[in-house]
Amino acid sequence: MALDGLGKSLRGVISRIGSSSVVDEELIREVSKELQRALLQADVNVQLVLELTNRIQERALNEKPPAGKTSKDHVIGIIFKELVSLLDNGGGLELKPQTIMMVGLYGQGKTTTTGKLAQYLSKKGFSVGLIGADVYRPGALDQLRQLGEKINAEVYGEPGNNNAAEIVKNGMAKFADKKIRIVDTSGRHALEDDLIQELKDIAEAARPDERILVLDSQVGQQAGPQADAFNKAVGVTAVILTKMDGTAKGGGALSAVAGTDARIVFIGTGEHIRDLEPFDADKFISRLLGMGDLASLVRMAKDEIGDDEGMERLARNMLSGRFTLSDMYQQMAAVGKMGTLQKIVSMVPGLSNMEDKINYEESQKRISMYKVILDSMTKEEKDEPNLIKGKRIERIANGAGVSASEVKGLLKQYAQSKKMMGSIGKDRKMRKQLMKQMGNMDLDGLQ
Repeated sequence: MALDGLGKSLRGVISRIGSSSVVDEELIREVSKELQRALLQADVNVQLVLELTNRIQERALNEKPPAGKTSKDHVIGIIFKELVSLLDNGGGLELKPQTIMMVGLYGQGKTTTTGKLAQYLSKKGFSVGLIGADVYRPGALDQLRQLGEKINAEVYGEPGNNNAAEIVKNGMAKFADKKIRIVDTSGRHALEDDLIQELKDIAEAARPDERILVLDSQVGQQAGPQADAFNKAVGVTAVILTKMDGTAKGGGALSAVAGTDARIVFIGTGEHIRDLEPFDADKFISRLLGMGDLASLVRMAKDEIGDDEGMERLARNMLSGRFTLSDMYQQMAAVGKMGTLQKIVSMVPGLSNMEDKINYEESQKRISMYKVILDSMTKEEKDEPNLIKGKRIERIANGAGVSASEVKGLLKQYAQSKKMMGSIGKDRKMRKQLMKQMGNMDLDGLQ
């Protein structure tokens, strides 16, 4: 998950409030100091940190909890809302036919991100054409073509032609029938005059609906000045932050860009082409605080598997404690397609608090073994796990090439997961949070 260190620190603050016997002025001031340390360690701008914690402290000391809400929940709610307001600077990328121009300096991950964005939009049902207008970096067009092959998107380029605007003009004509056209432009080590002019010429040829700046989040607070410089040059409308998977400076980049007029629309969370997440301040902070993001988890599953009803049923069964081994198998199959286990755990309410106890590498291997064991079961056994005893265990173990104890280990894991997920679904506060996240999905029927 992005910003692991900050997430742990923030969850520690929330836990401190929850375990306190009373919410008084002393606790609030101590919590404010802990928040300051956590945010500063994540490289968030000092002035923003002071303004944020001062607002939290003032509201926590002076505002009375609404009717039916405890002082603890009220203070936690204030922290949540203020953190969201720090990062919330506009809506995401509109899903419509459009032309997108990608800009950025060398080494920011611009071409890779272009491929990721094309893959994301293709999954949404749009035909996408990629135009390679980086005429300076050797291999840029080849890289774009390799990405295009992975996601089945057509790529246009003109090797040997150094006139980027001309390439873009021809590419726009070539892809006139595409719903979305994405232009990958040249980068530099700095925003030099010739690059500025080239970007202006490309913008004139493409007339893009969006001018997206790709920024490496490891630059920290320097992301702000870079965003401002590109904005003055070409009118940046949105930002994608790359390398947000665990970077210490991600908080600085997030807060720096959020302080500009350009909105953050995506964050890159890994090297795989699917590791691009729509940025939503509310959901992002919810995950950092350990409240999960079940809505995004289900969306990811729908995108990868394409079974809306099946994924919603799985989510309901996971939270009701009624899910079977068949559901468990579907869950594991979804995990394999959606990315790293750590990323998925961060989206499940309550599980992020257990991350220090999880050996992700071993867990990933165990999931692979469990899938083989489940393949060795009959449909009846997966639907009725209580049937699996004695000789059935031996038969399943022999069929999967594992020991009987490993089959029993799967059954034990299944029972624990069923109990844990059921307890989450029965938590009224957690259910209310999930209903808010899930939108139209009805969770009221959970028992």
